[in-house]
Amino acid sequence: MTVTPQVRPGARMPDPDFVHPELIAPDSRSGKTFRYLAAAARLSIGWVFLWAFLDKLLALGFSTGRDGETGIVDRFGDAAWINGGSPTEGFLTFGTKGPFADIYQSFAGAAWANWLFMLGLAGIGIALIAGIGMRIAAVAGATLLVFMWSAALPPENNPFMDYHLVYAIVLGMLGVAGAGRTLGLGSRWEALPIVQKYSFLK
Repeated sequence: MTVTPQVRPGARMPDPDFVHPELIAPDSRSGKTFRYLAAAARLSIGWVFLWAFLDKLLALGFSTGRDGETGIVDRFGDAAWINGGSPTEGFLTFGTKGPFADIYQSFAGAAWANWLFMLGLAGIGIALIAGIGMRIAAVAGATLLVFMWSAALPPENNPFMDYHLVYAIVLGMLGVAGAGRTLGLGSRWEALPIVQKYSFLK
């Protein structure tokens, strides 16, 4: 028995042979260009996360270990996490504003917040650079970025939009595009039996 789909009068039947243009010829010049641009975006954002981790871990003098007023740099000094510095206390205490500031300030410098933040930075950065676990890395990275965005509202130069949200959107695109397969270990990672069994690990 054949079931005929019901169509509104005047509506056009969908073309069964139609293929979305973005799915045509993935190895075409435009397809290859997109894959390499996505890989470049993945590596760039991954480095942003990993560098933030290293700078806070060791106080390399970029955002951590530099006096904001005098400009004096104290590399590998007391601000380094390995030397007892807190990677969350400074920003969550003095850099937060807006409706959620009190919440963030309430756990500024807490050990659990420091560990969660640093493990998140390192894990997301390594996963993005390696091209593995892209879905988890994209969700975790976007979540962390949205939290950082919400800690200082409104943004300085826009009513609501800033680079945190832009990065979060790009991470979402990279996660669904399988961007870890180009210039990364994504193909080998996705071939692992456990990853094939649990698709959220891709």
